[in-house]
Amino acid sequence: MGYSQKSPFENTLRPSDSLNHIRKNTVLISEIAIGAGTLIGLNQLWYADYPRSNFHFINDNSDWLQMDKAGHAFSSYHLGRLSSEMLKWSGVSKRKQLLYGSGVGFVFLTAVEVLDGYSSQWGASTGDIIANASGTALYVSQELIWNEQRITPKFSFHTTKYADLRPDVLGSSFSEQILKDYNGQTYWLSFNLYSFAKGTKIPKWLNLAVGYGAEAMISANQKNNSIYSSTGTRPFRQFYLSLDINLTKINTNSSLLKTLFSVINTIKVPAPTIEFKRFNDVKYHLIYF
Repeated sequence: MGYSQKSPFENTLRPSDSLNHIRKNTVLISEIAIGAGTLIGLNQLWYADYPRSNFHFINDNSDWLQMDKAGHAFSSYHLGRLSSEMLKWSGVSKRKQLLYGSGVGFVFLTAVEVLDGYSSQWGASTGDIIANASGTALYVSQELIWNEQRITPKFSFHTTKYADLRPDVLGSSFSEQILKDYNGQTYWLSFNLYSFAKGTKIPKWLNLAVGYGAEAMISANQKNNSIYSSTGTRPFRQFYLSLDINLTKINTNSSLLKTLFSVINTIKVPAPTIEFKRFNDVKYHLIYF
């Protein structure tokens, strides 16, 4: 396999330079088992508590000021990216990485939409499916055009006061709030500056990030006047401009560090940030996360 004289652990993490059938089968079996197990678990622990219905769609495109759609695109991108990188680790060709690996996020998240579609409490969302496809397309298109990822979706989170107003909806613990409290979530597109200006002296790891968030959301839909009237809040959008670090561009010969950097690179690094609220209100953060 052309491995160097490194520790067995390092060589295990190092991508194979030719097809390794054991690794490939391990990746495929693991992904199928984890995906199927997760869907079965969701069906039993979440959907089983609600009545079933005929498959149906809902229009939730105005909910949460589209923060949930940003989350779908982010998840689809990174599930596909990580799956493709696992296939690369197995020595699978680039074509098959994109053909079979990149679509894992879209397939898994769309399967969740099917479960939603058969639940009377929810319904399949065309907006969610489009967001899933967008995340996958962002990964695949960059590989086809540039043979690298110059634009990376990232995520950051901070706790907010709004979760205390409706903990049943926005989460009663930190772990729940990360998933449920859209007020504290920010989704970013992080641009690697050197990739767009190769040959310059710009540090290869330096990124410029554009973020999107929203605040004062206590209900999914702004038309829930009773809730917003009682709290005196009104949801609004937020846009951000910040510096970031692309951890995968940091030079290292350690396969362990490369693996860790690839996983952690989903998170936006705290940095000085300019916030634009309602398009006409500017706020400066020394450090924003």
